Amino acid sequence: MTLHPIPGFHAVVPAGGAGTRLWPLSRRSHPKFLLDLTGSGRTLLQGTWDRLVPLTGPDGVVVVTGEAHATAVRGQLPDLPGESLLTEPSGRDSMAAIGLAAALLHERHGDVVLGSFAADHVVRRPAELHAAVREAVAAARADYVVTIGITADHPSTAFGYIETGPALGVAGAPAARHAVAFAEKPDAQTAAEYLATGRYRWNAGMFVVRARVLLDHLERLQPTLHEGLLRIARAWDTAERGAVLAHEWPRLTRIAIDHAVAEPVAADGGVAVVPADLGWDDVGDWRSLAGLLPAGPEGVRTLGEPGRTLALDSEGAVVVPDGGRLVTVLGIPDAVVVDTPDALLVTTTDHAQRLREVVDRLPDALR
Repeated sequence: MTLHPIPGFHAVVPAGGAGTRLWPLSRRSHPKFLLDLTGSGRTLLQGTWDRLVPLTGPDGVVVVTGEAHATAVRGQLPDLPGESLLTEPSGRDSMAAIGLAAALLHERHGDVVLGSFAADHVVRRPAELHAAVREAVAAARADYVVTIGITADHPSTAFGYIETGPALGVAGAPAARHAVAFAEKPDAQTAAEYLATGRYRWNAGMFVVRARVLLDHLERLQPTLHEGLLRIARAWDTAERGAVLAHEWPRLTRIAIDHAVAEPVAADGGVAVVPADLGWDDVGDWRSLAGLLPAGPEGVRTLGEPGRTLALDSEGAVVVPDGGRLVTVLGIPDAVVVDTPDALLVTTTDHAQRLREVVDRLPDALR
């Protein structure tokens, strides 16, 4: 089926973070969105682009990234227009990145609908994403802030959740429902209780909203952040950009879009959810990545150059032989061995979520 871009729809791709829990492959200087972590031949950023362009056309995607990664992003996305790459002087969390894109899109194009999609996630069923986004745009045009709620196939403690309510009743969005509330990452028992109700979906951080609606919510809920973003957006396409950005950006409130807008607006009844089964993963750690890689001989998952791994009696292990030498694993099920030229990680998938404790102790040159 041929897809046609959605008129008046723009996709915003926040491309930030260091992917700490995928160290030492992911580093501050070369974070996970710039890596091919699934062996597909495309990086996570390029995979995100591939999913979104059918909905927007190449001129409808905006990428927001740090100045340090701008050159790499341009190299990976040669069809991204120059004016559609927005660079941040420093990370100020997701609300600043998405709010800047919304304010600038409003300046350039008026009250368009925008959708925010992280640069470092995996979606194995893009057709389902496309259908969900089209419904989300219809609901956004009815002035809702819309999120895509991911079907939860197990009681994960690694993701936040969205509690869904009654049907929204908006034309063009038959699956959409009211969002009752957002929930932070739960413990195992609470996650199991969520799934038992049938009302909860994973929160993937995908939001679709009219630019004017988002800016109005920001003006009400985060007025200082709103004013700063408007000043930056008005100067962005002028000779004053550098001076205004240098003055305003460090003063912006550092806050996630969930806390700044989604949670308080949901409490007021202004958030909708489009449920979707996307085959989604945030590739948050080595355990998560293990589930995305095909199992090879002996049940071992390998990412990288073939022929540099020898594993016996180590089912479930993940091996990344990126250091130019043979890596052997014997008798260690669920091991994680990541060999790079300047660092070697040896752990297990059970300890994958704790990797930040190691990275926090590293010298800056190795982070």
